Amino acid sequence: MLQNVYASASSLRDHDHRGQFMNDNPALAAALIVFIGAAAQWFSWWLKLPAILLLLIAGLAIGPGLHLFSPDDMFGDLLFPFVSLGVAVILFEGSLTLRFSEIRGHGQIVTRLVTLGAGVTIVVAALGAWMLGLLSFEVAFLFGALVSVTGPTVIIPILRSVGLTRNAANVLRWEGVIIDPLGALAAVVIFQFVAVDTADPGNFILIAEIFAAGVALGAGAGYAFGWLLRRHVMPDYLHNVIALALVLAVFVGANEIAHESGLLAVTVMGIFLANMRDVDVEDILDFKESLTILLTSILFVVLAARLPTDAFTANWTMVAALMGIILFVARPLSVLVSTAGTSMPWAERAVLSWIAPRGIVAAAVSGLFAIQLDRAGVEGAQTLVALTFTVIVTTVLLQSLTARPLARLLGVADPEPRGLLIVGGNPVAHAIADSLKKLDFDVILADTSWNETRKARMGGLRTFFGNIVSDDADRRLDLVGIGQLLALSTRAPLNTLACLRYAREFGSGSVFRIRVADQAENVAAIEGRLLFKEDTTYEALEQKLAEGWQIKMTKLTDEYGFQKMLEQQGGEGIPLYAVSRDNVVYPFAEDRTFKAGPGWQVANLVRPAEEAATPEASAAERAKSHLQTESPPKLPD
Repeated sequence: MLQNVYASASSLRDHDHRGQFMNDNPALAAALIVFIGAAAQWFSWWLKLPAILLLLIAGLAIGPGLHLFSPDDMFGDLLFPFVSLGVAVILFEGSLTLRFSEIRGHGQIVTRLVTLGAGVTIVVAALGAWMLGLLSFEVAFLFGALVSVTGPTVIIPILRSVGLTRNAANVLRWEGVIIDPLGALAAVVIFQFVAVDTADPGNFILIAEIFAAGVALGAGAGYAFGWLLRRHVMPDYLHNVIALALVLAVFVGANEIAHESGLLAVTVMGIFLANMRDVDVEDILDFKESLTILLTSILFVVLAARLPTDAFTANWTMVAALMGIILFVARPLSVLVSTAGTSMPWAERAVLSWIAPRGIVAAAVSGLFAIQLDRAGVEGAQTLVALTFTVIVTTVLLQSLTARPLARLLGVADPEPRGLLIVGGNPVAHAIADSLKKLDFDVILADTSWNETRKARMGGLRTFFGNIVSDDADRRLDLVGIGQLLALSTRAPLNTLACLRYAREFGSGSVFRIRVADQAENVAAIEGRLLFKEDTTYEALEQKLAEGWQIKMTKLTDEYGFQKMLEQQGGEGIPLYAVSRDNVVYPFAEDRTFKAGPGWQVANLVRPAEEAATPEASAAERAKSHLQTESPPKLPD
């Protein structure tokens, strides 16, 4: 059986001489691991692939592939605490994203998928692994819990490349966001029963102690830290450092009180903190996201390097059968149960049944559990990791390649996205966003100022409150139907970063940025095409809006074309964007050429009508029938 193969491979690993190149120089090894992890993240972003794929490939290459690195030989007894602390931080960061209001707020199908559907997946995957003889009954259920988790880091890149309809895409996206911490919690709970011999009735008391210690310490630490944040007793610059220190302290302290309760404690702590009223954890989440990227990059390379050479080839017929059960039985049955009695079309249900890639939580937690189970003498620890990694690679690769053709075949692929993402909550961004919304375009306005975001939301705009280039934006920002970026922030570096980030999302020809005073102009094209006239800066537009200038829509005809419109404005008006007859937005930019013909509409920033009524403007009065005026709501001073 696979267990015997992995046990023999693991014992041989302690006696061979692989890994000497990196192991003989720990400083070099550490630097190379960090570099390899960062490079894998970068290339995955460039290729629009989930980072986990390249991280696993890198780890397998330097470990069992080329024998350049052996984590067990290099770290020795420090490997377990290093991996444990890293996974603790990852689980805490994931649990910080779980808000109970989101489970209730995203529909019946999402709620069922992350509860009833996840339970179906756990049971079917577990029974499959057990009946095929790959894992013992207890470890099989732990495997089932691990492979029930999709996660935003793998689902979102696939969704962005597929272009599903809004309904199906939102269900999959929110399932990944919510099930990430829930699945981790389920895996941690099941692990307690696997790690403790339940055949001894006395051990149920030990399990109860583990749960009591984990829940009590986690909830207590979460409430205490939230209380401190709510009362502002700590300086802002220490929030992230103290949060990290507290997570590590809670993890270690819980393990000291009740062995193996640390992961449960940090998960409960994050969930408790995320759901406290009047507690802002966004800054902490931003910091933890960056730290999590670094930790996952390192952990995945290290954990993949530990796998035996034949991890993916031993007993491959049984492994292939298990993959078939997970892909064609577990997931479809989960979706069928979760969508029963709903109005979701069968084509969308079919797409949901196919798209369910596994990701970060499954890989990181399985690697840690394998080390713990090995130390506890539980059979099948290495098999657990190998099977989990096989599921990850199979689902990510197979579904990345086939999801879009399937969506097109079933008719659930979204048409060409025509919405716009606008960066900035200032008066200029708000006015342009409002004018687009009045034309029935899908617009999202993003800003880091709560006040500006709230004003836009009160005006009826869709908003995103947070850093537009953060992992939180990747996880929570709904870009279904969005195809262009207008970077209108007053912060030139943010505009540049936003254009760099979303050039890969929308294409370099669909990201635009506004000029900001004193900004260098020798910027690469990928950093955003310059908007509007050569001498038009953000400050100039803001000043004109403050003076009462308005955005007016002009409809072009055969008699009243674009050039005639410019002449009537006396050279003062500023064309902002044009809308074609097939309802596509074309922002005016320095390097952009398009022909706005009859039937098009052009948005111009022009003087108020009473100021423009001069003798020279008499021709404009004669063309009044061609103008359709739409003024934005009154802007704050």
